[in-house]
Amino acid sequence: MVTLEIQDHHYVFHIKGMHKIWALRSKVIVPKENVVKAYQDQEELHKFCGFRVGTYVPFVIIAGTYYLKGKKNFWDMTREKNTIIVALKNHYYNKLYIEVENPENCLSLLNQS
Repeated sequence: MVTLEIQDHHYVFHIKGMHKIWALRSKVIVPKENVVKAYQDQEELHKFCGFRVGTYVPFVIIAGTYYLKGKKNFWDMTREKNTIIVALKNHYYNKLYIEVENPENCLSLLNQS
């Protein structure tokens, strides 16, 4: 599970609980201007996520950094219905696939800027 916090001109995505261990990361910091859009897409979640540095247990958890077609994506997901996708530009990661408690609130926060 990931929580979203706004600090100055940055979004801070805090990875919570055991997910820190599974994802090998405790937070991801993204400048607001690097967020292209945030959305939900169930079909995209079912595509091959790439080669990983992290944890993958089919139908249980996907967590960590995944490399696909020369791009790095961050995943932290256990439940698809609460997972949002954050497309980024000029950042270490190309996309964030993160499970949040309230997807609607996070989507509106991320898409307002």
